Amino acid sequence: MNLKRHHVLYTLLAVSVIIALLVFLTPGAQSLSYTTGKSGTLSVSSTSPLVSDPIQPMHFEVVTTDAAQERGLGGRTVIPENYGMLFVFAQDFNVGFWMKDMQVSIDIVWLSDNGTVLGIEDSISPNTYPNSVYPPKPVKYVLETKAGEMRRRGWEVGTKIPLPLPYGA
Repeated sequence: MNLKRHHVLYTLLAVSVIIALLVFLTPGAQSLSYTTGKSGTLSVSSTSPLVSDPIQPMHFEVVTTDAAQERGLGGRTVIPENYGMLFVFAQDFNVGFWMKDMQVSIDIVWLSDNGTVLGIEDSISPNTYPNSVYPPKPVKYVLETKAGEMRRRGWEVGTKIPLPLPYGA
């Protein structure tokens, strides 16, 4: 009887470890930490500065799956300052963004493969749905933030944002 109880406990422990590994290693929405200091380190953490900024570090979420990218920031009633969602695509393309299920206005930033801002859609309203906005040219990275965040930081076309490039880009 005691041996059977140990077998069940070890099985539950193994299943828990496997589930934890799948949660942390599955691509999709991930939190990454990127420090732009001398070391330029990239590490997994729960809070994730995108770039050192005189205002405050920016925290972000990386999304790579179709489902996470389609949902984006949709459904959220609040988007905090110093927060963004970084969309990482497998290759450059002319991706359109819409405001489906959006509750608040956002900035959309089109980024080159080296993190240079190619274009900014400033304070796009949810009322623009079903219309889509497109980058000035095909892009691999798109950053969504709270409306006015780019203006507040002084980021404009030509600004280079040191991006974490975790997917071999």
